[in-house]
Amino acid sequence: MGGLIARRLAFMVFVIWGVTFVTFFLSRVVPGDPVRLLAGPRAGKAELAHIRDLYGLDEPLPAQYRRYMTDLLHGDLGTSFVTRRDVTSDIAAFLPATLELSGYALLLGFVGGLVAGSVAAFRRGSGVDAAGRLSAIAGLSVPAFWLALLLQLLFHTQLGWFPLGGRLDASVTPPPHITGLLTIDSLLTLNLSAFSNALWHLALPVVTLAAGVYGLMTRVVRTSVLDVLGEDYVRAAEAKGLTRWRVIRRHVLRNGLLPAVTILGLEFGLLASGVFVVEAVFQWPGLGSYAFNAIQAADYNATLGATLVIAIIYVFTNLIVDLGYLYLDPRIRYS
Repeated sequence: MGGLIARRLAFMVFVIWGVTFVTFFLSRVVPGDPVRLLAGPRAGKAELAHIRDLYGLDEPLPAQYRRYMTDLLHGDLGTSFVTRRDVTSDIAAFLPATLELSGYALLLGFVGGLVAGSVAAFRRGSGVDAAGRLSAIAGLSVPAFWLALLLQLLFHTQLGWFPLGGRLDASVTPPPHITGLLTIDSLLTLNLSAFSNALWHLALPVVTLAAGVYGLMTRVVRTSVLDVLGEDYVRAAEAKGLTRWRVIRRHVLRNGLLPAVTILGLEFGLLASGVFVVEAVFQWPGLGSYAFNAIQAADYNATLGATLVIAIIYVFTNLIVDLGYLYLDPRIRYS
């Protein structure tokens, strides 16, 4: 296992370098001049030249990239052109909101898909199976932005059950900053009013993001469980007199989870792409909104920083998924 982890870590370094290389040069060739945005429409040539020199934007692209990578190796992501703060500080402020939103969405979609897919497989051909497949198709087919607007229209505008956006009501005092995750911090400080209010604000965006995860997980789990139910070792376990629940728990679910765990890492990638839209619709102050504003303003350092952090989280998630796969199927250790 140590060799696998070492190989994965080496591959991760290559992937992260590739992300920085592609993002750096793409951000420079797209239309937009951050210097003009910084200086304002009335700035003269002298002011523009001074800002370019201040941020090193007057150097050739290879020199800019070399300087950026040197700073990156020292833990410096540069300064945002828009906020005028360190990108590291900005990401530390915005990332917890995205992690909280994505984490709950991934958990809800995975657990819901696991339950729905397993039940559909055990009740194959029944109305429950048809309903599970139909809901999975709907979860995969509905665009995230359309579902977000529909949920807002129904549950906020029409029924008034849930807030339109944001992480907390203005009247609620946020808990002290410990992890940046409002639900966790409020529990750690026993601030139950902030905890319930944070959950209320999470409900609609979490359901929006979890829909796609649920749809794919339901289909994958159903297919996998059906394949496992037809295996000889399942019939042998039942012939030995084991209870139905024991067979399902020890043999069916554990082996049926293998493809679902593999898909879990890919699902995080889908969340990373969908969170931009969801955060914009629900006015969620997370990394997606920060990156979206940075792209609009041609804020090179902020765009690179947000992309780099998402890439790092994605590759580490896939490493954890690989380790989970080894745990579920010990035979892979000897391959």
